[in-house]
Amino acid sequence: MKVIVHPSRLAGTVTAAASKSSMQRACAAALLKGGQTILSNPGKSNDDLAAIDVIRKLGAAITYNESGDLVIDSSGIHPADKEVDCGESGLGIRMFTPIAALSDQPITLNGSGSLLTRPMDFFDEILPKLGVQVRSDHGKLPLQIRGSLKPADIEVDGSLSSQFLTGLLMAYGAANASDVTITVTNLKSKPYIDLTLEVMDHFGWHVENKNYEKFHFPKKLNAESLTLNAECLRHNAESETPNPQPQTNSIPPLAGQTPDSGLQTPDSTLSYAVQSDWSGAAFLLVAGAIAGPITVKGLDIGSAQADKAILQALMDCGAALSIQQDRIEIGPMPLKAFHFNATDCPDLFPPLVALAAYCEGTTVIEGVKRLTHKESNRALTLQEEFGKLGIEIRLQEDLMLISGGTGVKAAVTHSHHDHRIAMANAVAALRATGEVEIGDAEAIDKSYPEFYRHLQQLGAAIQIHNP
Repeated sequence: MKVIVHPSRLAGTVTAAASKSSMQRACAAALLKGGQTILSNPGKSNDDLAAIDVIRKLGAAITYNESGDLVIDSSGIHPADKEVDCGESGLGIRMFTPIAALSDQPITLNGSGSLLTRPMDFFDEILPKLGVQVRSDHGKLPLQIRGSLKPADIEVDGSLSSQFLTGLLMAYGAANASDVTITVTNLKSKPYIDLTLEVMDHFGWHVENKNYEKFHFPKKLNAESLTLNAECLRHNAESETPNPQPQTNSIPPLAGQTPDSGLQTPDSTLSYAVQSDWSGAAFLLVAGAIAGPITVKGLDIGSAQADKAILQALMDCGAALSIQQDRIEIGPMPLKAFHFNATDCPDLFPPLVALAAYCEGTTVIEGVKRLTHKESNRALTLQEEFGKLGIEIRLQEDLMLISGGTGVKAAVTHSHHDHRIAMANAVAALRATGEVEIGDAEAIDKSYPEFYRHLQQLGAAIQIHNP
């Protein structure tokens, strides 16, 4: 698909799309927890649909209710297929591999596109320590595994991606890990682990986070200990009360658990509202700073999503920004270069580069080393594509330097099959000197299929040419 973006002024209001980070984690948790889970505001991106397909193949039943909510019924991991395809989702393959390893059946996990080139040797090293047989293609997909996974004290390297840790945390929780610790070195993208722990807590799994270096699962009492504990409590209560009440068979919750902590029985229903997406909304907010004013609704200012940090960059460059409880208003002002550390939020590089193109001076963004294993090598891809637009980008070790304020020119660009590159090109095109063409523009379907429609809704002149 080819898209042509003409210079445009934007105005109006748009509601942010669903977060695939929130959606995929919720799908995994619903599969593992069992019972029925209703997800409101479900995502429709390719990565979201891949996650739904994965949990279906691992045993969940999927329906939609009249309100459009996603209804997931599960009794745990019961693979209905020997092969699971995670599409092109990095989070999907890294999260669902330890989860699938909870089964004692042989399962092959695969993917497509750039996922086939991403390193997966983490699993070759870690899963055998947890009782799982693993075979990979020299550290790449496909992965052939056979469990079942047994939680144990382990140490993992978190420098490549926090997504591996997300999968282990969820698998440990579902396996009722007791008095075990995952020790992590060099953890990157810590806010994404906050999101994982937030989802786990909602579904009833409680993990002690010790400065992002140790994640401890507290000791769980066995059934006999719980019964003895309950009997002791009842005995003490009876001895202290003149007229004891009739005994019941209820067992007090474990430490850290309350009756409303999100736990569910097999016959109960748990609800979870999928958060709106700060990653996709970052492009809308940058578009507003370049060509607005616009209003973006639906974003949770208190969210743990890493890409909420876009607000700091927008403030630092001088954009006209108004943050309210249920909306963010943003408009153009004279923009100045800024310095930003994107190590924990590498997905912000593309919208930040689009923003920096319109900021007077040299913008410096840290965290380039996090860009290698994405849908493309984003550092080199951004340098190439924005070079076509007349914007000079220099790479110095872990730094990206963007010379902005020189004017964005008309050009023919390409997404490199990378959804965030396609969106960055489109946003940068809004105030270019002429039309900007984007090849392979359908790459946005991976995370934000509504993106071009949302820009059009705000007044962008965009032509979409399907092959």
